[in-house]
Amino acid sequence: MSNSQYETYEPYAAHEPYEPYGSSEPSSRDTYRPSYEAWAGAGAGAAEAEAATEPLLPRQGAAGDTLPQEAGGRTAVPRVTRRKRPPERPDPLRRLLPQALVVAFLAGGTSAFVANDKAIELSVDGKPRTLHTFADDVTELLADEGVRVGAHDIVAPAPGTALASGDEVAVRYGRPVHLTLDGQRRQVWTTAHTVDGALRQLGVRAEGAYVSTSRSQPIGRAGLALDVRTERTVTVMADGRARTIRTNAATVREAVDEAGITLHGQDTTSVAPGSFPRDGQTVTVMRVTGSKEVREEPIPFDVQRSDDSSLFRGTEVVEQAGQAGVRRVTLSLRTVNGVKQKPKRIRSEVVREPRTQIVKVGTKPMPTSVQGADHLNWSGLAACESGGRAGAVDPSGTYGGLYQFDTHTWHSLGGSGRPQDAPAAEQTLRAKKLYVRRGASPWPHCGGQLHG
Repeated sequence: MSNSQYETYEPYAAHEPYEPYGSSEPSSRDTYRPSYEAWAGAGAGAAEAEAATEPLLPRQGAAGDTLPQEAGGRTAVPRVTRRKRPPERPDPLRRLLPQALVVAFLAGGTSAFVANDKAIELSVDGKPRTLHTFADDVTELLADEGVRVGAHDIVAPAPGTALASGDEVAVRYGRPVHLTLDGQRRQVWTTAHTVDGALRQLGVRAEGAYVSTSRSQPIGRAGLALDVRTERTVTVMADGRARTIRTNAATVREAVDEAGITLHGQDTTSVAPGSFPRDGQTVTVMRVTGSKEVREEPIPFDVQRSDDSSLFRGTEVVEQAGQAGVRRVTLSLRTVNGVKQKPKRIRSEVVREPRTQIVKVGTKPMPTSVQGADHLNWSGLAACESGGRAGAVDPSGTYGGLYQFDTHTWHSLGGSGRPQDAPAAEQTLRAKKLYVRRGASPWPHCGGQLHG
């Protein structure tokens, strides 16, 4: 009878008889142990032969299955499955194991080495390049690449920033620009490569502006000098009319010319023609006409005084009369927009130097009396002769003083200079001396007052 469920099993008739399946008595024939030679003949190693000595268990079917019967009523025993022990590692493999560990270690180190390598794009002053680096941050990268930066250079990202593979680092060098902007000079720094870029970076309004060089001019590391004049609004007042213009002129005179106004002769402007015109400034043109005038002016003389003990105290004698000098002055007479201006002195020269006046001042004590003349009425005589005025001079200029001395008589009595310049006390003293000499005759009309 055939059973497909057990078609993989073969009858065990070729083997020695054994106890029926299910017998309660164990038998030495319950296990099958192939001989070592059988395994060796099959090409198995020593380890396989050792594994073959383990018990081999019959393969059973599912629960409730009926085992097939052999001819003669014997139960067929299923084929057993052999379990093999893994073969031992050969000696050459054992020798390769340390080398394999070393290779694995080196492989791990190479992975760490590759992990620290970073691909960075470095742009220096607009020139990019891709490089590999082990630098940890921007500062270390620039130092490794020999890129030196200063206070006016720009580094992005900032120095000290950590780096990762794929990052971009840019360095832009600063360039000095000696800028004259609308007349004001200063030095600025820019990282732009051209004049136009520098103007934009500095925030200079370039539309309509005058630029001293081409805007496409490259700026080297040494920098350059740049003159920029932005466009401004200027109003020019001239001849009763106002003209407003847009200009980038360097001077007020240029702005006036651009307004179509011509300056003639001494014409000028309300601000210096050479000054820089400011935005919103109003400039007035002044029409000037004028002439020159020469005048002579006196130069006062100095007075030099010195003491003289031969003269009575209070007496001053002019030893050298002073003389005024002469100065020739040239004046400018101007009329501005029809209005006369105050004359302006433009030149002066001395024609004659002044002469100093020298005066001697008496220090000698004045006598108080003259014997034989003190009892007379001298105040009455003075009142009659000169009205009592010490500096009186007659209309002819010949006689002077209280008592109307002539110069010759005055000097003969010891006086100096002119009598009218002497003190009243000295004049009275000299008059007393004259009376002692000649009596009242020197005063024919007023002499009677002496006894009045």
